[in-house]
Amino acid sequence: MTRRSLLLSTLLAAALLGGAGTAPAQTPAKPIRIIVPYAPGGPIDVTARQLAERVKDSLGPVIIENRPGAGGNIGADAVAKAAPDGLTLGIAAVATHAINPWLFGKMPYNAATDFAPITQWVRVPNVLVMNADTAARLKINSLADLIAYGKAHPGQLNYGSGGNGSAGHLAGEMFKRDAGIFAVHIPYNGGNPAQLALLSGQVDFNFDNLATAAPNIKSGKLKALAVTTAKRSPALPEVPPVADTLKGFEIDTWWGLVAPAGTPKDVIARYNQAFVTALNAPETRARFAALMAEPAPDSPEAFGAFMKRELAKYERVVKASGAKVD
Repeated sequence: MTRRSLLLSTLLAAALLGGAGTAPAQTPAKPIRIIVPYAPGGPIDVTARQLAERVKDSLGPVIIENRPGAGGNIGADAVAKAAPDGLTLGIAAVATHAINPWLFGKMPYNAATDFAPITQWVRVPNVLVMNADTAARLKINSLADLIAYGKAHPGQLNYGSGGNGSAGHLAGEMFKRDAGIFAVHIPYNGGNPAQLALLSGQVDFNFDNLATAAPNIKSGKLKALAVTTAKRSPALPEVPPVADTLKGFEIDTWWGLVAPAGTPKDVIARYNQAFVTALNAPETRARFAALMAEPAPDSPEAFGAFMKRELAKYERVVKASGAKVD
């Protein structure tokens, strides 16, 4: 441990231990803040607030601070540039730490080196869905049917997304590449317009997150062909993964907790223990299930290795898509 890290660790330990006497041994002198790089009310914000409530007994008060903008880059940059004293944490998401570094022409932070991973929080499966009437008309009942139709009718399929460089766009390009088919990409100004286009039959298929698509799947308006996780999702167990047909295909939405690089390792370990315990709690799992989100607690080392793989994967996908934000 460096001299600077030792000093930071000592100072933080004093803050976390609080005062002497009858004060609780684990009550911090200052609240911890978690920077969420998106607006209030979304799934990432909701899960952050739920977990902040779960860890308050072991870590003391945790404040959620929303810093949206620039596709999540503003909030992530605030974490990267914060003091590594353990009092500022932040959310690392697939956009901020895997997609944006290749999508944006200029980045204010280095996703690979400016953060210390703590634990992954959540994975939300994406799902390949078709308009149910379109699927019936084209006699498509499975992913294999969709691929076969695409190969037999090149250029006649299209798919929608929430915009160039969005998760749905990149999933579609990855699918086209791996399946060996061509489908026209139609970008919309956000996920909701893209879903409306699918429901009205303007596009043939979309890759959407399961939380958004689930109500229309259950109502029969959309037909789910495959989930994009490596294995079947507990939220939609009857639907097979794309990987059953296209080996190695895996692209889903995820987020987790990080600290600024240089945060002492013993502090990282303490936060990992608190949040992993919270993520494994039955109440947390039940609440996350309502969001179609799967808790994914792991070690700092495992989360760091996972983000490194995701960063490398999306470099190939984003560059192949041609998407760019200046």
